[in-house]
Amino acid sequence: MAMERISMIIWVCGLLVFGLAGGVISGGGGGGSSSCGFPAIYNFGDSNSDTGGRSAAFDELPPPNGETFFGKPSGRACDGRLIIDFIAENLGLPYLSAYLDSIGTNFRHGANFATGGSSIRPGGYSPFHLDYQISQFIQFKSRTTALYKKLSDNRRTPPFKSSLPRPQDFSKALYTFDIGQNDLAYGFQHTNEELVLASIPDILDKFSQAVNQLYKEGARVFWVHNTGPIGCLPYSNIYYQQKSGNLDQNGCVKPHNGVAQEFNRQLKDRVSQLRAQLPSAKFTYVDVYSAKYAVISNAMNQGFDDPLKFCCGSYYGYHINCGKTAIVNGTTYGNPCNNPSSHISWDGIHYSEAANRLVANIILNGTLSEPPVSISKACHSSMML
Repeated sequence: MAMERISMIIWVCGLLVFGLAGGVISGGGGGGSSSCGFPAIYNFGDSNSDTGGRSAAFDELPPPNGETFFGKPSGRACDGRLIIDFIAENLGLPYLSAYLDSIGTNFRHGANFATGGSSIRPGGYSPFHLDYQISQFIQFKSRTTALYKKLSDNRRTPPFKSSLPRPQDFSKALYTFDIGQNDLAYGFQHTNEELVLASIPDILDKFSQAVNQLYKEGARVFWVHNTGPIGCLPYSNIYYQQKSGNLDQNGCVKPHNGVAQEFNRQLKDRVSQLRAQLPSAKFTYVDVYSAKYAVISNAMNQGFDDPLKFCCGSYYGYHINCGKTAIVNGTTYGNPCNNPSSHISWDGIHYSEAANRLVANIILNGTLSEPPVSISKACHSSMML
């Protein structure tokens, strides 16, 4: 990564901290002739964008998850909002309901198929890999469209029809991806860096297949996040710093970040290929890696604590999930911190709401996108701006 680009992003970070700490830059989703006016978002991903899928499918994430914004657990592995939540806010849309959550759901403005632990390829930490998420979307689209049309034929429209997506909105919606981190993490845990590198083309073949399936279903606008600096997660620093010279100046595991950067390079090339193969589609490739790395590099100047410290749970000798505590040899492990907003990392793997907000502020205006379009204008080609 060029040092000039890092310096530029750090400068932007400083502006955001002092001028926009209270919210997310508005993309004008509700106004302006050049805004796309997306009626819905359909998201595919892992825990970085899961708004309740894992909790609905398995076990609910316990307190203190959700404490900062929602005041209670919200299905998010975070003290508050995720980047996908700030995307919805930016576009003037409600927060996405998880597809797997059957309680109190409203799908008029989209659905979230992301599930914690998911990967692009089968295997890994979750059964809900990307193929399953795409299959769920196809079934969701088919069944809700049939039900919507059936209800439209009735003289008396039931009130729950307003919770269903309008069939015409599927082709106008924004389709977002934030997935791939677990393909790398699972590989690091069970194989080695060389084998993970060798697996990247196959991972991206699966990604391309997913995009093509969505395209056949009428999807036309895609917003694709690359994977973040996995080597900068406190979890990575704790478990993978054994070799001398393994860490960079920020305490990040260099080999893991190197693999993530290679994954992102190939992902960017694959998005370019898809752009050529599917000329009616609009693709925006978003460099989340650079945004997150800049936030970590400039942590102290942005009011954060050491970026390798985290707020909830413990990995120091005893792996205790956020929301759990344990007493070992008279010492209590796992108690949450008092000020989550002072931490970049919430639980050693996932980012805090404060960090998610800052990353969202950096990426949603198009500064780190290819082409350089804001999210509210992602339906346009670069020539139209």
